Amino acid sequence: MSDLVRKRGRTGYLLLLPGVAWLVIFFLIPFYSLVAASLFDPSGSDVKGYSMTYHFENYTDALQNYWRPMVRALVYGGIATLLCLLLGYVLAYAIAFKAGRWKNLMLVLVIAPFFTSFLVRTLSWKLLLGDDSLIVNTLKTLHLLGPDGHILATPVAVIAGLTYNFLPFMVLPLFASIDKIDYRLIEASNDLYANPITGFFKVTWPLSLPGVVSGTLLTFIPAVGDYINAELLGSTNTRVIGSVIQSLFTDANDYPAAGALSVMLMLMIIAMVLFYVRRAGTEELL
Repeated sequence: MSDLVRKRGRTGYLLLLPGVAWLVIFFLIPFYSLVAASLFDPSGSDVKGYSMTYHFENYTDALQNYWRPMVRALVYGGIATLLCLLLGYVLAYAIAFKAGRWKNLMLVLVIAPFFTSFLVRTLSWKLLLGDDSLIVNTLKTLHLLGPDGHILATPVAVIAGLTYNFLPFMVLPLFASIDKIDYRLIEASNDLYANPITGFFKVTWPLSLPGVVSGTLLTFIPAVGDYINAELLGSTNTRVIGSVIQSLFTDANDYPAAGALSVMLMLMIIAMVLFYVRRAGTEELL
């Protein structure tokens, strides 16, 4: 009996090996390389261009030089996440409770944009928000935009692109959570003389909170790190930290600064996620 238990124990560890090997090769080793690059001597004193001197000043220098794009990325990502939550919650609620036999079709339509390249979807927004586009001309006709006004190359365009591209990441977790709610509970709140607003915040919202937390995390994290929307829909005044990191790695070859910014961005997002999840009271999601 003990031999059988021992064999089963070994089998479990053997089954874990591929996953552990994958994480070590494609996560731990690259992460170590990134952290090491962030501590290189920026003056570059060896044959390869850099030497390991545990130069922690790279972090303070990078933050001092690029804190504006860092803050801008957090603000754009936060606004886009909030807009995705407002739009996605209504859509997920409608699909879960009002779609009926069209539920599966509507879910397919939500994920349909994923069948198109992220780059193509963003470029399409560049056409939609162009100076001669239907949207801009309509806003000018309604006097909501000045005669020389434009949307492209502004924060509005960047946030609109982020909201569109990451909306499905919000809708799907919300739908999965809302769809599990017993609609009879909502009807019971009406029978107990709760108005729709009170019933929503007392019944529907608390029961859908796991989906809200999951959706906001799945939206906020990639939105903060995204730079495609800022590059294609924005301008130099809307440059975000992802654009800076990409430029430092590929154009300036400033690996210490790029590595330091990458590590700081990851640590900042992890800290914000832990704080948010604990405040939301859904630690079991971790």
